[in-house]
Amino acid sequence: MSTIKDVARLAQVSVATVSRVINESPKASAAAREAVYKAMRELGYTPNANARALVSQTSDTIGVLVNDVADPFFGALVKGVAGVAMEQGLHLLVGNGFHRQEQERRSLELLISKRCEALVVHSKALSDAELIDYALRHPGMVLINRDISALKGRCIALNNQQGTLVATRHLIELGHRHIAFLCSDQAIEDSVARRQGYEEALREAGLGVEAELVEQGPPNEEGGERAMLNLLAKGAPLTAVVAYNDAMAAGAISVLADNGLRVPEEVSVVGFDDLIYARYLRPKLSTLRYPVELMAAQAARLALALAAGQPAPEDSRQYMPTLINRHSIAPVRRPARA
Repeated sequence: MSTIKDVARLAQVSVATVSRVINESPKASAAAREAVYKAMRELGYTPNANARALVSQTSDTIGVLVNDVADPFFGALVKGVAGVAMEQGLHLLVGNGFHRQEQERRSLELLISKRCEALVVHSKALSDAELIDYALRHPGMVLINRDISALKGRCIALNNQQGTLVATRHLIELGHRHIAFLCSDQAIEDSVARRQGYEEALREAGLGVEAELVEQGPPNEEGGERAMLNLLAKGAPLTAVVAYNDAMAAGAISVLADNGLRVPEEVSVVGFDDLIYARYLRPKLSTLRYPVELMAAQAARLALALAAGQPAPEDSRQYMPTLINRHSIAPVRRPARA
């Protein structure tokens, strides 16, 4: 395998000159560039990207930190960042944090060590103070799905509480009075905010928050199944279910079908996120659209702008979820079952 020394020897220049040519230094003469490029072609030499980054103190890579790229939601987030990277001719480096503090920290440090000046970070386990410290040291870092007042202008977030508020209000308008909530058991602000929206809608309608109608589980299909099974086991009267996300809603619909309860004729179900499979469930899932791909693209563009030295916007950007009414919601058609 050829080395930079081999290139220098064949081009009859110094190693320093080869380095200047590779890193596009204006100090390299036209003749030197021609000789070096010719030698590189003859030897089949490809510059090491990490070595170039060490010299230039930058790289052609955008870094993105997510919970788990295998999750469809975070796959959509990565897709939004990847689209911007492709537009700009940049590479994408992804780290998984799994909503665990040490893993998020290690993944973020790895992205930084690879000299990703532009960083899109989805972090739920690291504290505000630690994220502020990272952001102060890395001007191109932008947070997504998190809003920290000290990082004003560098956060792209969603109003999670508004989403479940809108969904629950809609069910109440359709005559539902016994509305259950499937909550995520993850200790993150999204879980808290979505439950708050559900409870706020009940209170403003003069309905009490019934503890027996709230169940929690992991934010996936199995968690939705477990939570729905617990609700049915308690014999709680319910005509509608608001789920933390589409995955939990899918699990709930499966359990309802297995127990002979028709959706939406007997029980209405609404999800959150509007992932791709929501429209392929049967019935098609009514849900709250979380424009995560759009948000991720904006976060990537903002991160690149900040890394280039542009000032941050005056305020952080907050998106609003939108109710997508498909086939899993209907007006009350029968008395609540006890």
